[in-house]
Amino acid sequence: MGEKLKHNNPQEDQRDALNVYVKLMRASNRVTTRIHGHLKDDNLTISQFGVLEALYHLGPLSQGELGLKILKSNANLTTVVDSLEKKSLVVRERFGDDRRRVTVNLTEAGRKLIARVFPRHAEIVAREFNFLTVEDKTALAKILKKFK
Repeated sequence: MGEKLKHNNPQEDQRDALNVYVKLMRASNRVTTRIHGHLKDDNLTISQFGVLEALYHLGPLSQGELGLKILKSNANLTTVVDSLEKKSLVVRERFGDDRRRVTVNLTEAGRKLIARVFPRHAEIVAREFNFLTVEDKTALAKILKKFK
């Protein structure tokens, strides 16, 4: 009965990986909460902000392209775009004979909102990372790029 089960005693490399993973997730959750807290002031979710930001910087995109940019499934993205369309921040457009291809575009109201919100967002992100040196940020970016 006193014998430890194998699954309760991970190998050293597993312990190391689990330790790093937990720290990465905790840091990610803390930073995400602090960075995106301001979005509630404009009644936006993180996903809605992601769509508006992508369209603002990249121009009109298909829903498939948007999904790849903000890392959302097509089903989830449809819900996000629906909510932005109800707020009159984006509009869906169909071009040509292919009714399956839908392009999402910012409305004037959407463009004004993201033009106002994005600079504040960029300031908050910079402030959250200002404790890192330029070398730290470069090293961290290099490490994170190793995840595929």
